[in-house]
Amino acid sequence: MQKNLFNTPYFSDWPKIDSQIKQDPTVEQAIIKILKQMTLQEKIGQMVQPNLRGVTPEQAKQYKLGSILNGGGSWPNENKYASAQEWADKADEFWFAVKVAFADRPFDIPFMWATDAVHGHNNVYGATVFPHNIGLGCARDADLIQRIGEITAIEVAATGLDWTFAPTVATPRDLRWGRVYEGYSEDPSITYLYAAKMVKGLQGDSEALQGDTKVISNVKHWVGDGGTLQGVDRGINDYSEALLRNIHAMGYFSGLTAGAQVVMSSFNSWKSPLNYDHTPMVGGEYNHKIHGSHYLLTDVLKKKMGFDGIIVTDWHGHAEVSKCSDTNASYAVNAGNDILMVPESEHWMDLYQQTVADVEAGIIDMSRIDDAVTRILRVKMRAGLWHKGQPSKRSLAGKEGLLGAEAHRDVAREAVRKSLVLLKNKNQLLPLYREQKILLTGSAADDLNKQSGGWNLTWQGDENKLSDFPGATTLRMALESELGAEQVDFDLALQNDLTQYDVAVVAFGEDPYAEMMGDIKEWQSLEFSSLKRKYRADCERIATLHKAGVKVISIFFSGRPLYVNREISLSDAFVAAFLPGSEGVGITDLLLRNAKGEINYDFQGKLSYSWPNKKRSARVNCLPSHIENYQVPANEQDPRGEHKPLFEFGYGLTYQDNKQPMLDLDNIELDELSSGENGAANNLEIYGVRSIIGDYQLKASPSIFTEGELISRNNPMQFKYLATRPYNYLQQQDAVELSFKGQGGCVYIEASDGVAEQMGDYFEQGYLSFELKVSQLPTEPLLVSIKGCDKNMQHALFGNVDISRELNICDEFIRLNIPAKKFTARGLEQVDKLFCLQVSGQFTAVIANVKWCI
Repeated sequence: MQKNLFNTPYFSDWPKIDSQIKQDPTVEQAIIKILKQMTLQEKIGQMVQPNLRGVTPEQAKQYKLGSILNGGGSWPNENKYASAQEWADKADEFWFAVKVAFADRPFDIPFMWATDAVHGHNNVYGATVFPHNIGLGCARDADLIQRIGEITAIEVAATGLDWTFAPTVATPRDLRWGRVYEGYSEDPSITYLYAAKMVKGLQGDSEALQGDTKVISNVKHWVGDGGTLQGVDRGINDYSEALLRNIHAMGYFSGLTAGAQVVMSSFNSWKSPLNYDHTPMVGGEYNHKIHGSHYLLTDVLKKKMGFDGIIVTDWHGHAEVSKCSDTNASYAVNAGNDILMVPESEHWMDLYQQTVADVEAGIIDMSRIDDAVTRILRVKMRAGLWHKGQPSKRSLAGKEGLLGAEAHRDVAREAVRKSLVLLKNKNQLLPLYREQKILLTGSAADDLNKQSGGWNLTWQGDENKLSDFPGATTLRMALESELGAEQVDFDLALQNDLTQYDVAVVAFGEDPYAEMMGDIKEWQSLEFSSLKRKYRADCERIATLHKAGVKVISIFFSGRPLYVNREISLSDAFVAAFLPGSEGVGITDLLLRNAKGEINYDFQGKLSYSWPNKKRSARVNCLPSHIENYQVPANEQDPRGEHKPLFEFGYGLTYQDNKQPMLDLDNIELDELSSGENGAANNLEIYGVRSIIGDYQLKASPSIFTEGELISRNNPMQFKYLATRPYNYLQQQDAVELSFKGQGGCVYIEASDGVAEQMGDYFEQGYLSFELKVSQLPTEPLLVSIKGCDKNMQHALFGNVDISRELNICDEFIRLNIPAKKFTARGLEQVDKLFCLQVSGQFTAVIANVKWCI
């Protein structure tokens, strides 16, 4: 077991929090005075938090709402490029609306706006994008964390907002989880150290929080989200209470001590007898979701730990509790949640009315409502919202120059340098001399999406262009700026004569992703090349260059360690770059020598997660140094046995100390899965909750014969013939509503790499399956089609089925299964358009979960 380098305490019980922001008797008296004058409706208004897209200023006035949020990919007036001033102006609209709502009352309650500024103010155009938390964990620099928090607060304040849902203080213990990169480390000691520093940076002390250059901090997600079985997002955590406390809750203890004012409830369940059903006589069986846990929210967090701030639910999180529904959160309120994040207009207004009715009926006691509102008013007063005034008039508001300011980018660049981890450096190939001509290749070399990861302008971090990141530098831009474009040949297809190069830099890695959609599926392993069909091309580039005798430097952008044994073996140098963000020049700071031929900057990053040596080693973690005689639980893999990591937690080379591990990194043993472990799915999931995002694309086109345009999963779109909007079905944004306007048109699904699928097995015994929720029946035949060609790729072939007579208007989804034989045209074998919906008349429906089944 490693030494306890950070002097991390062990907690034998849930600790009493000694917050650096204390209760003020004057504030408490003011709260009591306001609370006595509030109506029930005004109190519930403080407890409901819609998303920007799901509420108007007029509705905020009508319901006297206490707050709103902007989810990832929500912007003022649907403008992705909104300036700092436009953000502040939109905040003004809500601020004034709520102020007017209280104009005839003897008291006033200010409005506040929350956002997900989780690695910088990442939802705002032009903001500084810092490395994600996984990279910051590699830096082992607590002072840096606080400075990043301070800069993030400044940029949030520049847009007139009040509150960030940060930091994430999860301790991820399964690499299959799609939010691994949001955790600082698998080691709770690092999370414990960092959480307090980020809170201090964002909020400052009690006096600084009163000012208008700081924002309210929010530790999330309480508790255990990083410890779910199989790494399933929103899944089941079955750790003991002692390990839940000493592995998964450590960041809360330090973050709350530093003064964090908000805790966000977690989507996961905690399967333990301690997590009791607080109202067994109501509804069915409690499903142990923490949004409904009276034990963890009230008994532990509020009472035993003494937390006196706000507990806010996650995105529509109450609805996942078995005893709640979309429009009824009473069980979650009684459990201890104070603010209900209910994003959509179709839910929050009904929920508001239902909560009022349940209080009047005695289902929710008025004392529970008063506790919630007291906490909300307390945090608003601590944040100085009564005297900060309208958002656009605050000292930093609207100052565009603060977004991505040079001084801020300098700190981000420093963070990049400190977060990169050197895993291999054969014969001291790095750092490179500047006179060398470099071949640059790889899908991530000029891609800010891959470089920055999820939670960037959009929720999943996709659907962005390079121009969406003004002032940012990709690796390609950084190399060309440092060496001159004539010294760098960017050759994605490797068409140049490879013998002319001594060295090639290959930048590759994961596409951006966020919660849910980033989970590695149950039938997949950690093998990078098999996670998506398009990932194989980058791996083959490395093999091609190695075979040609070119020295290969691999830069691997990822949100987690993955199985890349072959790629490490074929590389002369290998750098783990954990989503470094907007400052690619921080990478070249390390890769290149200075003008004198000397080392410019050295590597200092050390792995914050264990690096797997086997494709199924998703749950191998360091042994927590603050837990004596730690016994590896059944839901983890022992790092001392067959799952011993390729690179242990804390590994990282420097130019000064180039001690390689004992194994030969040029000939790493490859892990071969047995036939029973391959886990291949029989179904070909091409759209929806079980599909692999990025492998297939949904497009709109006037005709099946013409190239279409990608349909956004994040934003509504308008075409001449069709309107689309994202739809939340089983998960957020996992479906889409299609409204055909009567001018013809179609939507279709194809592989993102353009390669046709061999469909022989499906044609023999399979069927096409999809779900529809119809709100307007088609006025003309509705054709489900596929398009492909014969085995010689010479003749375009089609198959069509009219489903218009099988549809009815219904409030629920129906599943349609069409036998493949109905589509089969003579000779059709290879299919490029795997699903197509064509209609010449009007038709409106939500489509979800499209797949080919055997």
